[in-house]
Amino acid sequence: MALQEELEKEGLWLFKFRSFLPVGVLLLAMSVHFLNRRSAVQEESVYYEFLCLGVSFLGLIIRIYTVGHTPKNTSGRNTAEGQVADTLNTTGIYSLVRHPLYLGNFFMWLGPAMLVRNTWFIVAFILFYWLYYERIMYAEEQYLRRKFGVQYIEWAKQTPPFLPRFSGFQCSSMNFSWKKVLKKEKNGLLAVFVIFLLFNIIGEVAEPTVEYNFFLIYGTVLSLVLYSVLKYLKKYTQVLEETGR
Repeated sequence: MALQEELEKEGLWLFKFRSFLPVGVLLLAMSVHFLNRRSAVQEESVYYEFLCLGVSFLGLIIRIYTVGHTPKNTSGRNTAEGQVADTLNTTGIYSLVRHPLYLGNFFMWLGPAMLVRNTWFIVAFILFYWLYYERIMYAEEQYLRRKFGVQYIEWAKQTPPFLPRFSGFQCSSMNFSWKKVLKKEKNGLLAVFVIFLLFNIIGEVAEPTVEYNFFLIYGTVLSLVLYSVLKYLKKYTQVLEETGR
């Protein structure tokens, strides 16, 4: 198999399981965090913890902005059905970067990686993310190139794949939809709070002098309630449904 086909095959496989495979990295990060706290390598700092939380929230905001401005069957968490793109998004944040959702994912995962407070681990995470998502982006772009042809090629020529170009911004062709955000991204907020709370608990287990962060506890409870309500509304009502979104 030629390298081009091999990269696309790997990318399609990684795309299908992209929501699950990074969990292994998260577990590794928690293990390193536990060992560091156990050996008192780290100094506890609630300010640094909130900085890391802010990095993850930045990623969530990027995802929310992206998803809120896109039509149905684009820019979602689709995995089982594979690649889905009824139209090509080229306006809004897509006029700055070709893969804004993966940029958002990067910051959401970078926050927990920073909590480990190990420079080499953070560098390793960035390299892993680059190699991991490079193949996914390659497979996705092959799909878009075949489906949209010249339209995709012309857009890709002037839009970088991952590092945004902050010029030439074009307003989104669609209004922002909170309904789509609540329907598609309801688990993002909960995931951030749960992950950071787990790190806080691990720190307490490893070093009992560490205090629990009650902001994370309250945030986790409230986001869990919100997730449950939105899950119910999506499954049993039409409240979050919106034509074309």
